[in-house]
Amino acid sequence: MKILTGNDLASGDVTWWTGDSWSRHVEEAIDVADQGEAIAQAEEGARRVNAPYVIDATQTPEGPRPAHIKDRIRALGPTVRPDLTLKPADPAAGSWVI
Repeated sequence: MKILTGNDLASGDVTWWTGDSWSRHVEEAIDVADQGEAIAQAEEGARRVNAPYVIDATQTPEGPRPAHIKDRIRALGPTVRPDLTLKPADPAAGSWVI
């Protein structure tokens, strides 16, 4: 599975391609297959996202899970303050990072 990530131009937030827009939540990302680079180029050209790139991921019951630790950390949020993650009330939020 391939998913597309980048950063929101206004806020700098990590974003994930949902098929028609960008989301802060990796579980909303879709498989872009071989079209990821073309989507990234079009979205960056339209100035909707900064520095988009395609990453490997695996599908889980909770949604896509980035394959590389760097992108799993980007998906979850700060590692030094678990209360500041994207889902601070989720007791399992940090369990899939490593």
